[in-house]
Parts: sequence; structure tokens; C-alpha cells
Amino acid sequence: MFDALSDKLQRVFSRLSSHGTVSEKDLDEALREVRVALLEADVNFRVVRDFIGAVRQRASGAEVLQSLTGPQQVIAIVNEELTAMLGGSQATLTIADQIPTVILLLGLKGAGKTTMAAKLALHLRKNGGRPMLVSADPYRVAAGEQLKTLGRQTDIPVFEGDSSDIKKLAREAVAEARRSNATALIVDSAGYLQLDEDVIEEIKALETGFQPHETLLVVDAMTGQEAVHVAEEFGGATQIAGFVLTKMDGDARGGAALSIRAMTGLPIKFIGTGERPDALEPFHPERFASRILGMGDVMTLIEKAQAQVGQEDMVDFGKRAKSGQLDLNDFVQQMQQVRKMGPIGDLLGMMPGMGNIKRQLQATQIDDTFFKRMEAIVFSMTPEERHNPDIINGNRRKRIAEGSGTNPADVNQLLKQWKEAKKLMQAMASGRTAKMLGIR
Repeated sequence: MFDALSDKLQRVFSRLSSHGTVSEKDLDEALREVRVALLEADVNFRVVRDFIGAVRQRASGAEVLQSLTGPQQVIAIVNEELTAMLGGSQATLTIADQIPTVILLLGLKGAGKTTMAAKLALHLRKNGGRPMLVSADPYRVAAGEQLKTLGRQTDIPVFEGDSSDIKKLAREAVAEARRSNATALIVDSAGYLQLDEDVIEEIKALETGFQPHETLLVVDAMTGQEAVHVAEEFGGATQIAGFVLTKMDGDARGGAALSIRAMTGLPIKFIGTGERPDALEPFHPERFASRILGMGDVMTLIEKAQAQVGQEDMVDFGKRAKSGQLDLNDFVQQMQQVRKMGPIGDLLGMMPGMGNIKRQLQATQIDDTFFKRMEAIVFSMTPEERHNPDIINGNRRKRIAEGSGTNPADVNQLLKQWKEAKKLMQAMASGRTAKMLGIR
């Protein structure tokens, strides 16, 4: 969603970094371009005005303008102010003193609330919780059926009750959650077309019945500034604890994510990043700002990897990478793990300085077919060839290509990519990422 904005900001700061020091003229020009980029990304004009003013005030001092590290200081100030605009620090869920913690999801029709309920439940379970789902939509029978289907797919229990009687449904659902020792009860409410008096009364009935410890508003990030308007309306009508932004993997300009915190004063708690059941991330303002500025997000990347691979396996892999012992068997294994972590472009966007490679991969449309072809080539090799690719000569390439249904040029391309990947993994295992993982 923020690729266009990220590209523009990186170009601005690349030019700024090419200067030895920063003059008033350099600063004015850079901030003017940043302002235009944010407005084109559909960020609210008042938010942009305050943001540019804060950066200018901090960056106009002599210690920045006359410093040999002035460009780097300006970029650091922009990063800090962008982080502050997004909320400063992570806002976590409220946890009740006694189980279950009741989480009520509200939102307009089409925001992706039912799917988000299942994603949130899966997220809580991955973090040691025992969630339960319940549909409190009295209008759409399909909503309850959809929730049950999602529950089966993710192995999350779903309480079934009479959604036409909210008070009874709430009493029975909470009782069942306590009886089954569920730590959280996630309530999927009706999707509304607009916020009017009748809807406000229904929300009050939900709050009276379920007495939620946390009420989250699910907002479609693809709707741009309309999302901010919806957030302000709901925030004025009921006690919202924060937001869940869905469809952050879309191609809209994304200004809602950058405006909603500043305009409402309420935090973003989660963002939906795709269709997969696990495509939900806790919102970290500092990491999000870093991604937008092209500085990467190594911590989220590591967390994703740990969720798929496990800490011990990652440390073992890192040690082997550092010592140069990796082979093509590892290459295939890592490709399979990467595919589970999400789209390759998103992952590269979390790695500092990988923006150009991300764009190249998107241009070549690397997808599941690409990975399957790479796997077929490796599986057509002998164990010796996988362990020591340097022995692969012309005849071997021809045999491997025939066995994998490809051509020798594809085999050459894979071997070249393997060598580059091996160098990159060796470098990462020897640098800052290795220290984060505990690799010695």
C-alpha cells in the first residue's frame, strides 16, 4: 500500500544524503517534496501540516544545519516524527483480571470484520491464549456460518447461540467461555451501512450484554479518508479502544493509516496484511515508520521467521550460514519456509536497503509457480550435486533441465541465485541480525 510513498520519500532523502551538509534551502526543498508525497498518499492535510511543522522546527537548529551529519539527522527526525504521528509505541490489548477477556469488534459492512475475528483469534492462540468466537449478527445468517467455517479452518471453537436475543446470547457465550477455560471471547457484530441512532442503540445493547473489556473498530484502509471519517463517527458514539486496519496489502494510497491516529487520538492495534488466516500483525508505529522510509523492519521479519521455523532451528541455520556450510538442500528448505511467511515482496520490504530488489521481483512477478520450478530443478539433482553445486557441468545441467521440465538456462539462473543468496545469508549471519538471533 505504501510502495509509492516509500519510493518518493527514499528519493528525497537520497538526494539530501548526497549533500555534505544541509542548508535552509535544502531543508525547505526536501520538506516541500515530503509534503507533496504525503498529500498524494491521501494523508489528511492537517496531519501533514503539523508533521512538516514539527520536523522543520526540530531540523532548523544550527546543530543540524551546520553538522557534517546533518542529512542523517534530518532523516532521523523525520523517522521519529512519523513514529509519533502513528502513535509512538505499540498499544496492546487490555487483558481482564478474570477470564475471559471479551473483545467486541465493530465496523461498517464490507470492512472484513468476520475474517478479522478469526485472524485475531488465531493470533491470540499463537501467543498462548485459548480464544473462542461468537457471532452477534442478528441480520445475516451467512455471517454466523462464515464464522463457523473459519473456526473449523483454524481449529478455533465457535459458540453458537440465538443472535436475535443479544442479552441471552451474551450471557450464554460468556458462561461457556468460562466453563471451557477460554482466555478470550471475540464477538463479531453486524456490519452496518452507516452509523445512525438505531445502530448506536444496537451497539449499546452489545456493550450492555457482553460488557467488553476491549472494543475495536475494524476499518477498511482501502477507503482512504472515508476510513478516518468512520473512525471519528464511531469514536464519538461509543467507547472505542483502538482500531484494526484491514486490507493493508491493497494498492490504495493508504493515507488512512497515517491519519487515523493523529485525527482521533486512538491507537491502531492491528493491521491485516493479506488473505491468509495468519495475515495479521500487531501494529508497531516505530517499525511501520521504518518500513515507509525504506529502513526495513528486521524485528518483524525475525518474529515471522521464528513463528514458522522456531528459535533453535534459526540459530542452527545461522551458525551454518556463518561457517559457509549451507547447500542447495538448505536453499529449498528456506524457500519453503519463506513461502509460509508471506509474499516475498513484503518480506524484502522488511530488510534494510532491499527496496530496489523488491521492485525488481514484483516486476518479474515471482510467485508460487516460480518457487515450484526452482524446487523441481533442485529435486532433479543428485544428493552430491545438491551438496556441492560447483561440480555441475554442461552435461549435468542438461540432465537436470530435462528431469525438471526446464532448460539449462533456468538451471544456470538458479545456481547464480543460490550463490548470491548464500553470500547474503552469510553476511546476515555475521551482522546485526545474527546478534538479535543469539548466533555467536
